[in-house]
Amino acid sequence: MNKSQGQQSGTTSRQKHYLRNMIRTSYFVFITVVMFFMITGNSSCRAYSFRDISIPDTIRTVKVNFIENKAPYVDPQLSPRLTDKLRQKIVSQTKLSQTNNDNADWVIGGRITNYSPSTSGISNQQVATNRLTVTVHIVLTDQKANKTSEYDISRNFEFSANQSLQQAQAGLAEDIIRGLTDDIFNRLFSNW
Repeated sequence: MNKSQGQQSGTTSRQKHYLRNMIRTSYFVFITVVMFFMITGNSSCRAYSFRDISIPDTIRTVKVNFIENKAPYVDPQLSPRLTDKLRQKIVSQTKLSQTNNDNADWVIGGRITNYSPSTSGISNQQVATNRLTVTVHIVLTDQKANKTSEYDISRNFEFSANQSLQQAQAGLAEDIIRGLTDDIFNRLFSNW
């Protein structure tokens, strides 16, 4: 075997080794990327994930009316906080401009129709957990298309039976506002 054949054989073996390492590295990177997307895709919570926002190009302004509390039991903080949070979310996450004019492209209004506690869990023949159910009826008026859509958004919130309703309200207030706002926003601006 002459010197040039030995060099070719050494070069070929180095190339094969290099190629195998590249394939292994590429495979590792591919698996890592796939796993990353599988993990992050499955870890999102339904309540806080948003689909693509769907707003017609002709819609530029929105008016969010005060969401009245018409439930038999009234939490006095719920209506103003829910209305304010919904306004903030629409302005920060859409291209729509907030207006107080009656000639807005979209007018969003609604009312709280249900705010009621019930027993949700019993342990040793005693109440262990309670559930607070809050329902909001939302009305979307598209003034450009002369069309009105109505939706009922309902959400349950669990709390310990050792708490009074007033104590539970204090502890659940942020979850109630955030959860209802997210559900209303998703219903209005996403196709689900």
